[in-house]
Amino acid sequence: MKEYGSNVQKLADHIVKMEDKAKRNLYAHILIELMRQIHPNMRDNQDYTNKLWDDLYIISGFQLDVDSPFPPPSKEALGKKPLKVGYNQQNLMYRHYGRNIDLLLEKAIQTENSEDRLAFVSYIFRLMRSFFNTWNKDNPEDHVLLGQLEQLSKGKLSEEIDYIRQNGPVDAAPKDRNNNSSQERNRGNHQGGGGFKAQAGHNPERQGNNNQGNANRNRPNNKFTGRNNNGNNNNNNRNNRKKPGN
Repeated sequence: MKEYGSNVQKLADHIVKMEDKAKRNLYAHILIELMRQIHPNMRDNQDYTNKLWDDLYIISGFQLDVDSPFPPPSKEALGKKPLKVGYNQQNLMYRHYGRNIDLLLEKAIQTENSEDRLAFVSYIFRLMRSFFNTWNKDNPEDHVLLGQLEQLSKGKLSEEIDYIRQNGPVDAAPKDRNNNSSQERNRGNHQGGGGFKAQAGHNPERQGNNNQGNANRNRPNNKFTGRNNNGNNNNNNRNNRKKPGN
């Protein structure tokens, strides 16, 4: 095996020729540790130690007789090609759109509500445009995508496709329409119950008390003003009092 070098091959051949089994076991474990140091980046593998022993058996030509912690691999499995994994084409007409577009079209055909079906087809139309741009690096014309969409749907969505061809796709997606309808229902429930409720913690009586307290707070304090006026009047009376002899 080239990844371990010729020196490991020579050591493995030398260990095979040893007659003492205990000595073979000792040298085999030492060689495994050397092989581990040659490829330290493979230690993250869960079966790393098992792979090292398998490589040692392969390097020795399956002639190594030692007490290893793992059984030796079979000679038949060596060099055997893996089974070919078949790729399911699903008979796709346009491979760059994938199988999910066909599944979405089947779902759109089964939609009973005409507005939801139109929103569904508009969403698929925009999705096909993004897939087309990813694989072809150019911006396709609307009539090209609509023609492909009509082929994929087998003419079962011709009414929605004609509407998009004349007016363009609608903005809302099917899930957006469902959310809007639920919000309108919730809004109707709030209005039927007497409109929006007052904000939590908002009490008109408390607000009136607060306004009254603010008015009292803003009222000028005449306590000291009266005292100052009385003091000034007393001083004026004292000054105006005539002295004896005048």
